[in-house]
Amino acid sequence: MHREGEGPPFWKRRTCRQEGVGIPLSSHLLKVQEMSSSNFLEHHGFLMPSKYFDKDKLEYICNEFQVRDQDVFSITYPKSGTTWMQEILTLIQSDGDTTISHTVPNWERVPWLEPTLFSTNLESLPSPRFMSSHLPVHLFPKSFFTSKAKAIYTVRNPRDILVSLHYFSKTAGFLDELDNIEELLPKFLKGEVLGGSWFDHVRGWLGVKDQVNLLIVTYEELLQDLRGSVVRICNFLGKELNEAAIDSVVENVSFKNMKDNKMSNYSTFPKDILDIQKSPFIRKGISGEWKNHFTPAMSESFDAAYKEAMKDINFKFIWDQC
Repeated sequence: MHREGEGPPFWKRRTCRQEGVGIPLSSHLLKVQEMSSSNFLEHHGFLMPSKYFDKDKLEYICNEFQVRDQDVFSITYPKSGTTWMQEILTLIQSDGDTTISHTVPNWERVPWLEPTLFSTNLESLPSPRFMSSHLPVHLFPKSFFTSKAKAIYTVRNPRDILVSLHYFSKTAGFLDELDNIEELLPKFLKGEVLGGSWFDHVRGWLGVKDQVNLLIVTYEELLQDLRGSVVRICNFLGKELNEAAIDSVVENVSFKNMKDNKMSNYSTFPKDILDIQKSPFIRKGISGEWKNHFTPAMSESFDAAYKEAMKDINFKFIWDQC
């Protein structure tokens, strides 16, 4: 975290410029641009807590940050398995050794690109750098698209994301707490929530999947076959692990172990930012919880919006086949 007295953060040590990224904004993003909220910073359709995000840094990351060929990115829409993938990548990189994952916070092991809350000077890190991001494709570093860097995009059933966002609003001091999921649904469908539009985020990254080194992993696949998913990620990264190392990765990224690990459960965070006494940051780690919360009317509304927004996507998710 950036501390007072340390001088300006690294992204403000040079002039950042605003440039177009060559990818048109959809109607979702254009509508979100018109929305104002004291809690959110809006930047080209991307909504994040105004307290911990800065437009100068977002512009710097997009236009000036230099991606290296050895870099690995974990990209997610919020509440899609971000912490889980951070743990998986940490343990794969350490050959299953838990020393780092039990002594170093996950936001330092796989540091974030865009928040000002975490001020790691990414440029000073040695290669290979493992980094996390919630950025949509049109705000991602331009240099990534001409590099050999790799990215893992973790996707989750948006219905379960909606439920997770509801509980996260109780934990996060920078969000308005929502009393019920029914109140959250229309905001989610319009992209007026943390992260902006899920539909645009997913459509954007799927749209470049054949142009860059991008591995698409679903939260549901991780639940169904964690070991197989770990092996698949290893193969994508070109990382060879023996059976014992794979066993260690699988064991230590279980939700029980992550919930008990202070370096991944955010229990060391200040309560005014995340109060896990109100609702655990790592909750159940299941899929299909939305069925316990959606009314028939909510399901009908969501399904109609989903069908329309995703009709041109040539990609079938697990939840589309149920």
